[in-house]
Amino acid sequence: MLWIAIRMLTGDAQKFYGLLFGIAFSTLLITQQMTIFVNLVERGASGVYNAPEAEVWVMDPVSRTTDVSYAMPSTALDKVRAVRGVEWAVPHLRAQANVRTKAGDLEGVAVIGVDDATLIGLPERMALGDKNVMFAPDTVVIDDVGVTRLFSNGDSPIGERLELNDQRAVIRGISDAIPSFTSTVVLYTRYSSALNFVPGTRNRLSFVLVGVSEGETPEGVAARIEAETGLKAETRKEFAGAGVDFIIENTGIPVNFGITVFLGFVVGVAIVGLTFSLFLRDNIKQFGALKAIGVTNSKIVQMVAVQAGMVGMIGYGLGVVGTVAFIKGFGANPFFKGFYIPWQIPLISLVAVVVILAITGFIAIRSVLKTEPAAVFR
Repeated sequence: MLWIAIRMLTGDAQKFYGLLFGIAFSTLLITQQMTIFVNLVERGASGVYNAPEAEVWVMDPVSRTTDVSYAMPSTALDKVRAVRGVEWAVPHLRAQANVRTKAGDLEGVAVIGVDDATLIGLPERMALGDKNVMFAPDTVVIDDVGVTRLFSNGDSPIGERLELNDQRAVIRGISDAIPSFTSTVVLYTRYSSALNFVPGTRNRLSFVLVGVSEGETPEGVAARIEAETGLKAETRKEFAGAGVDFIIENTGIPVNFGITVFLGFVVGVAIVGLTFSLFLRDNIKQFGALKAIGVTNSKIVQMVAVQAGMVGMIGYGLGVVGTVAFIKGFGANPFFKGFYIPWQIPLISLVAVVVILAITGFIAIRSVLKTEPAAVFR
C-alpha cells in the first residue's frame, strides 16, 4: 500500500514538483535568513574575537561593548596589574577617526592601538605581511575587508600613505580579521602611535586586556579585579555575549529577520497546503476504490503520511543544499566573510517543515477520510 501511495504521488508530476518547490523554498528562506541573522549579530563581538589572547576585559563601569566604551585614566592599568591572579595586563585603545587617502578621499575608520611590546590585541592571523612590521615607525595594518573599501580598484595597499590627524600613516600589512557589524575599515597600530593618530581627551585608555595566571580562572580573576579596582571586568565569553546582546537590543534586526522567517513559514503552508489539497482531491476516486476493497482509514492516513514524508525529506534536503550553495557562492563577498551555518539552524528548519506538513496534511486528509467507498461507483 505504501508503494501505491508513492506511485500516486509521483504520477502527478506537476503537483509533485509543486510540493517539492513549496517545501524547498520555505526551507531555503527560513535557513538562509536565520543563518544570516546569527552571523550578523555575532559580529557585534568581532572586537573580542580579534583579540584572542585576552581572557579578561577590564573597562569603565559604563562601557558596554568594544564599540560603546568610556575611556579610563592610564592609572587603571597599574591597578589591574596589582591584582592577584593577573599574569599580564596590557593597554588597548579603540577610537574613531577620519582618514584621507592619497587620492584625497575621506573615509571613516576605526583605529585600534595594541600593546607596543607584545602586540596583544592584533588579530591572530595576517592575510599579507608579518606582525613584526608593526615595529616600524608610522605603521598601520589594515583589515582585509577594509582593503576592499579603501582600494576598490584592486591596487595593493602595501606601502600606501594615509593622513591621520595630520600624521603620516603607512600601510605595511593586511590582517585577517573578523569584520565588524558595520564593516568599518579597521587600522591596527601600536598603542603609542594610536595616541598620536587619534586626538582625544585626557583619558585615552579604552580597555585593559588581561591574561590569567596558571591555576586561576577568568571568572575568579574578573571578580577580584572588580572588587579591588572598582572597574568592570568581564571574561572573554561574557564580553562577547554583551556585544551580541547590544545588537539585538538596540537594532531592528531581530524583528526584520523574524518577519522574513515567519513569511517563509506562511508561504510554505500556503503553497504546500493548496497543492496537497488539490492532489488528494484529484485522487479521491482512487482512495475511494481502496476503501471499497477494505483498506482502513488508518492505512489511508499512513499512505498520506508517507507521501508527505517523501515530499518533506526531498524538499528539505534541496532547501538546505541551496542555503549551503548560497553561503559558499557569496563567500568571496566581504559582507559574507566567515559566515557559517550553525548546526541548530537546520534542526529548526526541519521542525518547521514537519509542522508545515502536519498542518497541511491534517487539513487535506479530512476530505479523504470522509469519502464513502460507494462514491467511486456513482
